[in-house]
Amino acid sequence: MPYFSEYIYPVLEILGVFSFGVSGAMCAIKRKLDLFGVIFLGVTMALGGGVVRDLMLGIVPPSMFQSYTFLITSAAASLAVFAAAVFFHPFYERNSEKIERINNVFDAIGLGIFAVIGTRTAMVNGYADNAFFCMFLGMTTGCVGGILCDIMTGEIPAVLRKRIYAVAALFGALLYYLLVRFGADETCGLIFAALCIFTIRMLATKFKWNFPHAP
Repeated sequence: MPYFSEYIYPVLEILGVFSFGVSGAMCAIKRKLDLFGVIFLGVTMALGGGVVRDLMLGIVPPSMFQSYTFLITSAAASLAVFAAAVFFHPFYERNSEKIERINNVFDAIGLGIFAVIGTRTAMVNGYADNAFFCMFLGMTTGCVGGILCDIMTGEIPAVLRKRIYAVAALFGALLYYLLVRFGADETCGLIFAALCIFTIRMLATKFKWNFPHAP
């Protein structure tokens, strides 16, 4: 479906940017940041992983700086979350648990889309024979933005301690890689792998799946 693919990839990228922008802004509000901090963290969450991926692939300047669409989308999503928190403050406070669940949904959507798109980006840039590198860049695209946000707010990155986060990204990246290498349609493979990551993240959140911790 090459004609369909021409349109589905940009749409999925915008959806991923918007989702991570919302998630980053919600995290910033939870940590009492001001307007600039909310927008900055939202943009970092949405675009940080893609910037690191592009630099590792030698794409300079990174795609964030070649088109302002992603920057505007993530900033607008962050601003909308900030406005909702300000103008509907009592509701926002009373429903903090629901807000957290909504945040998890947006975070899982962004992770699923970016982990797979990051893998695809490595493959189409000439590294399709290096499975580990493709998977690593998929994980990087999906996880690094959140890691940067946690570091900037003085938190141990969640990806390192709970809810099977990076492993879900690696699994989806591997699934997409194998599907494409064995002849599956790229678009179908991308959507299926992203949905698998989303499902794993939702199940891990609901049932509180974690890897063992040392006592």
